[in-house]
Amino acid sequence: MDRLILLRHGEAEAGSETGGDFGRRLTARGREASAAVASALADVGLIPDLALVSAAVRTRETWAAMSGLLPGCEVRFEDALYLAEASEMQLLVREAGGAGVVLVVGHNPGLQELAEALMMEASGPAGTLSRIRAGFPTSAAVAFAFDVNGRPVFDGFFQPDPLG
Repeated sequence: MDRLILLRHGEAEAGSETGGDFGRRLTARGREASAAVASALADVGLIPDLALVSAAVRTRETWAAMSGLLPGCEVRFEDALYLAEASEMQLLVREAGGAGVVLVVGHNPGLQELAEALMMEASGPAGTLSRIRAGFPTSAAVAFAFDVNGRPVFDGFFQPDPLG
């Protein structure tokens, strides 16, 4: 793997028709913001080869809003990513094999914890680390490249304009 992009799902409704968290759908704003962050990633050439997407409704809908802007990407919907801890996410990424650019679409707190750990290892910008620690925002993405020794190198933080 050359790069890893961690993306939190778009803004979701407070509840679901079934009353369960797994079935929560994206809001209109969540769909728009997900497409906007996909566009920002594509604009800088961060097109994933493989997307690992939590099987929850809101993450599937996030991917649906993004996929048309990220052509040629294989997608795998992973039950194990639903509310996964950072260590579980890392294991799934490692098991993904040799994909060049891997995108993970997941949930807090595990996604936030993994992003924090990689930011600290990469000695990423303090301001970006603070934003992530304050609560990894919906529809936000952080990207890391990896050096020849497998160490992360901060490669960008992407967040749709909150106003619009």
